[in-house]
Amino acid sequence: MPAQPQDFDHSSVAMPEKNLRSIRAALIVPRDREAFDAGLRAVLDEVRVSLDLGVLNDFIHRWWISACDSVRDPEGRRQMHARADQILTGEPLLQGRSWREALAEREAER
Repeated sequence: MPAQPQDFDHSSVAMPEKNLRSIRAALIVPRDREAFDAGLRAVLDEVRVSLDLGVLNDFIHRWWISACDSVRDPEGRRQMHARADQILTGEPLLQGRSWREALAEREAER
């Protein structure tokens, strides 16, 4: 199920409006803005050919979720990109446990 506005804590920070301008402005990490711009160009090209605005609506919804995440936890968003870079380059992750270790620990607590 897609994230909904009520899934976010609105008390500490204002979430962006669900439109292209507000979403792009809320993307704090430059890499997100670059991906948004490239994706928007591709989606608009697709809409021109298919005349289906549904793909644009889906794009807006997906990026709105990322924008909400960016506003709510900008440092977490930066760390997410850093971890993704580590994984893509094959560097060992320096923090955390493997998912198997986490699951084993959770099972032991029961």
